[in-house]
Parts: sequence; structure tokens; C-alpha cells
Amino acid sequence: MVTFFGILLLLACIGASPIDRRPVVERFNPVRTSSNPTTPLQVGNGNFAFGSDITGLQTFLPFATMSSWGWKNDSLPAGKTVEDVENYRGVSWDNHGRLVQYDFNDGDPAIEQWLISNPNRVNLGRIGLVFRTPDGRNVNTTEDDLTDKRQELELWSGTLTSAFTWEGERVIVTTIASQESDSVGIRVDSNLLRTGQLNLFVDFPWNDGKAKFSAPFVGRWDVPANHTTELSTGRNLDEARPVIRHTMDASTFFTAFGGNAFEITRDSESTHRYTVKPLEPGASFMVTVAFSPVESSTPLPSFLETHELASATWNEFWGSGGFVDVLTGSTDSRAVELQRRIILSRYLLRVNEAGNTPPQESGLVNNGWYGKFHMEMYFWHSAHWALWNNWDLLRRSSDVYSRFLPSSIRRAQVQQNWDAGARWPKMTDPSGRSAPGEINNLLIWQQVHPIVFAEYEYRAFPTHEILEKWKDVVKETANWMADFAWFNESTGVYDIGPPMYVVSEDTNPNVTRNAAFELAYWDLGLGLASGWLDRVGEEVPTSWTRVKENLAALPMENGLYSVYDGIEGNFWDDPAFTNDHPALVGLHGWLPKTKSLDVKVAATTAEEVWSHWNISNCWGWDFPMLAMSAARNGQNDKAVEWLLHPLFQFDDAGMPIGGVRVPTPYFPGAGSLLFAVAFLARGWDGSAGEDGPGFPRNGWNVRVEGIRAAL
Repeated sequence: MVTFFGILLLLACIGASPIDRRPVVERFNPVRTSSNPTTPLQVGNGNFAFGSDITGLQTFLPFATMSSWGWKNDSLPAGKTVEDVENYRGVSWDNHGRLVQYDFNDGDPAIEQWLISNPNRVNLGRIGLVFRTPDGRNVNTTEDDLTDKRQELELWSGTLTSAFTWEGERVIVTTIASQESDSVGIRVDSNLLRTGQLNLFVDFPWNDGKAKFSAPFVGRWDVPANHTTELSTGRNLDEARPVIRHTMDASTFFTAFGGNAFEITRDSESTHRYTVKPLEPGASFMVTVAFSPVESSTPLPSFLETHELASATWNEFWGSGGFVDVLTGSTDSRAVELQRRIILSRYLLRVNEAGNTPPQESGLVNNGWYGKFHMEMYFWHSAHWALWNNWDLLRRSSDVYSRFLPSSIRRAQVQQNWDAGARWPKMTDPSGRSAPGEINNLLIWQQVHPIVFAEYEYRAFPTHEILEKWKDVVKETANWMADFAWFNESTGVYDIGPPMYVVSEDTNPNVTRNAAFELAYWDLGLGLASGWLDRVGEEVPTSWTRVKENLAALPMENGLYSVYDGIEGNFWDDPAFTNDHPALVGLHGWLPKTKSLDVKVAATTAEEVWSHWNISNCWGWDFPMLAMSAARNGQNDKAVEWLLHPLFQFDDAGMPIGGVRVPTPYFPGAGSLLFAVAFLARGWDGSAGEDGPGFPRNGWNVRVEGIRAAL
């Protein structure tokens, strides 16, 4: 890995000065003077995140506390048993003479929906402030009762500081997430603590999989009878460690407390809300709240220890790995906004999307698709870590392919009746089980991703260890790709599909054959897999070579590439085909040139997309994909325009806005932004060696450290 000090040494050798990173980062510290009703400010560690309102806690708005491990299964539908789940079989379709079993249309919609929505990700709990009168009565305070509100997220240290005045007294709340455990450290400073007018509360919601999207809040506080909580001890005196046990159906989660001397009492037996009250008078109260799937007796670190270690981790994050400065020396007024998006995306993805499993679309902010993650989106969520040299973070989750390999082999060879290989799931959870659904079963572009992740890791670390680490994943991935392709005797080439869904998920899967993007990605993947076996000294299977060398050419119509071979009518004027992800621009941009690609046709096709696609319906990663296409085709001005398109929006905290399609945030937008920025800043194989090959020459001064080129 390229370290920050290694970068400094290299720059010294060539006479360049290192980027002064801290001022660039701190310029974009988010500052709020009121809560945003849609998005919180967050602290977190990649596996755990805590979202706050203007108080630095969740006092007025129940933003979520979420994790990579916090999942539960709902009770089965009425009248259904475990045997009904085990007997779910889906439907069998003919695939060019092969009967393939898919997980949908089983005939039991209740069980199918249960399998789709379970397990679902939970909100672990809520922490907020309790306002009291001097004689101890609770005050029903609203945010409007607070004055002089100011909240700042210090990005360089990952520290959230929130200040306001209530009843004439200043209150300062400091919030930070541990980087060693799934806990949040809280410090409250105010004279109101001396008079007992300020306490904390913790509250626990009911969670279930009834809603596909749960945003901006996750869980319900109005059904306390659905779940239980139990406090094991009320004080933290001596070695006692208060723990609240929260049980929902068959799932139990634990919340432990440490810090200054305090007591915890349950507000009412009919609620799951508890009050945390300091036992010793003073103007400062510090507490650590830890969340876990198991009960533990490990002592909790103090707030000060948590703060010190977390600050050091964030200092290291910003100081090492890649960095792109488009601000210093640039005269283009748009550089400020692009730099803001870069910095805030880096922070938010470190908080939300650096965990032990692939992230869900909304990270750890709220829930989309029941909190499950989508393996086709894993590239857009996480491939940027490779280009920005954050391998410690990417490796937390990239071993998901090794973990999911046995179940993916079973899916391909046992369930679906393929001869060889592993078929990767689309919508899944930490178990690796594929959620039922036609699109979930027939989408295929996620198949090539592990080969690309492997290639990027080998380019960064060209060692035998890396070759062996990925070998089985690469082999089984390519084995299924070769098996999925079928020889069309009438044309003498290998086709892919039908049935299949294209990237945009908007074509008829039963007629979709030789989709352009998927064909190009198949060609790239089989080529990279063959190179992998060459490196380890193994013979490349003849099936791979035969399919790659005889893969159908990219479909064309009237001198332009088309979505798939034989697409009906003039699809350019048909909104049914020009209203979602414009994958045609990925043929030469996101992807490098593949065997049958004509670069000039790809460039002309991309321009046709610009004029005919319903850009108002594009979202998230569409815009960075459009930018990379423009850059690789030599239209750098257009590349920056796409990255800063008015419809590609990020809010004041840097959250990528979901728009009408999905709730905010939609983090593939942030991950793809960082991938595209690295692409434009460092370039790609065969691009010019100087910094910023994808940026315009006029108005932009691009300085780059520790960024790797793309394929």
C-alpha cells in the first residue's frame, strides 16, 4: 500500500510539494443551525453509524443507530411453518435446452414475500436529551425552544460538536464513534447538569420487514407490546455494567453503558424508554453506549479514550491513501462544489460503507430494500477504495466472494442445473441467500465484478499471495460465465441470454439477447480471468477461450450500438428503452476497449445517448458513468459537466440525494463519484501520465496523491 509518508518521499524526490490536506478537508466541515428533517449528521466506523439531529443526539428526530450485523427475522406469516420456507422451490424455465430453476413465482406469495423481506436490518436504538424543571419534572421541549444553535462536524477527527442555549444556559454536546467497537461516546457540558435539569434517555423501536423503504427513520415506537426490553442493573458503580437486553421475535440485541457514575431507570413498564441520570453533581457528563449482538463483560472505554483513539484513526484516514485537490489553483468556480462532494463523500463512505459486508444503498443512514445489499451495486459502492488506495477498508468486505463461494456454487450447479461455476446473488444479506424475484434471478452484470476487484488488488499488490487468494473465486466465476453463454448454431457465435435482464432492468428478459454492455463485460471478464490463470501457471480452460474468441459482436443498428440484439423498432425514440441507466455509455468509459468495440462508434453512441435519453430520470451512478465515457472519449469539458449536473445533487451534509426514484441517501452516487474523480484525476490504462487527464485544461488545476489508474 502506498502510505502517506511514501508519497511524501516520492514527491520530495521529484521536487513536488505534498498537498496540505487538512485545510482542504476542514474547509468543508458541515455546519448546521437547525436539524435537517431528511438526513442526519453522522459519526461511525464503517460497521456502525449514529445519526444525529441538531442536539448531537436523537433528541427531536429519531435518526437511526445502525450496524452491519444488526439483522432480525420476522415471525412467519399466519398459518405458515418452517417447512413451508424449506419447501420453497420457485419456477423452472427452459434456457436453450437446459431446465433452470429460479427463485420466483413459486405459487406461495406469502412465503415468497417473507423470503424477500427477511432478514431485515434494524435500528438498534435512540439516544437523546431529557429536559427537566429544577424540581425534576420533564419538560416537553421542542427544537424551537432552543436558541443560538450551531452544530459542526469536524471531518478531520470525526467529531460532532453541537451547541445551543436552553433556559438561558449553554449546552455543548460532543459525539464521537469508537473505531474499535460499535459504540458512541457522548459528552454533555452544561450548568443544567448541576441542577438536574439535563439527563439522557435511550429508547428502543420495534423493527420489521413490512416496508421496502424505511426513510428517513427506521423502526416504530408506537407498538411497545410487540417487543421486550430488560435492564440487568441500574447503576455503574464499582464494576457493575448496566445492560439493556432488547428482544424482537427471535432476535436479541444488547446495549451496554459505561462512563461517569450514573443510574438508569425505566420510564414506564409500558414503554422501552430509559433515563440515564448522573449520580454526581457537576457541569460535565460523559458516557459510552455500546451496541452488540452478544452480551459481553469487556470493560467499555471512557469517552476520553474513545475520542482519542477515534481522532487518531480519522487523522490516519485523511493523511494516508489517495487525495485529489481540485481546489487549490483552479479558477473554475465549480471546483469548490466538486471538492466539497469529494471530501464529504470520502467521510460518509468511511462511516457508512467500510464494513464487513457490502453496503446497502442507503448505507447505515436508513433502510432501502429492507436493509439488504445488492451485489451488482457493490462495484459502485466500493471499487473506489481500490483506486484511492484504502485497501484496509476494501478488504473488510471484498472477502464476501470467498464467503459466498460455496452457496454460489450450489446456486449454479445444484439449484439451477448449470454444469460448472458459481452464480453470484443479486439482492442478498450476510447469509448469501438470494432474495426471490424475477429481476433478482435474471440480472447478470454482477457476475463479472469479483474478477475486476481481483484484478485491481493484483495491480496494487502483484504477489503470489494475492493470486492464490482470488484464484478459486476467479475460476468459478468464469466457469459459470462460459457455461451461461450458448452456441448459436445459426450464427456460429456464442450468445448470452435470453433469459436475462440488462443493467437498466427495463427490457423483456425473454427476448433480451446479447445485450451490449453485458457482452462487453463478459469479454473483459473472461480475458482477465484467463490472464489470472496464466499468472498462476494453470492452463486456461478451453471453454473460456472458445467462448471469448467466438462471443457475439456488440449489437449495432444504423451505425450505433443498441441495447440488445434485435431490439424492436427505433429504440432511440422509445421511452421504454431510454428512461433508465444508460449503460451504452459504459461500453467505452467505465469499461476499457474490448475485443469487438469500435471506439468511434462508441463515442457517437454516447453522444446519441446525451441527446435521446431521458436524463431527468437518470440517478446516482448514471452521472459518473456518463462522465467517464466523456473523458475516455476525449470530451473533458463534458465529463465535468456530468459530475456537476443539476440533477446529480448532494445535500449540505454530502448525502447523495435519491430523488423521485429512491429515498435519500443513495450512496452508489457517492461511490461512483469518487471512482469517476479518480478516473479523471489519475487516468486509465493508456491515458496521459500527467495529473488530471480527464479534466479540462482550462480553469482546472488538479493535484493527485496516492490515486491509482483505472483499467
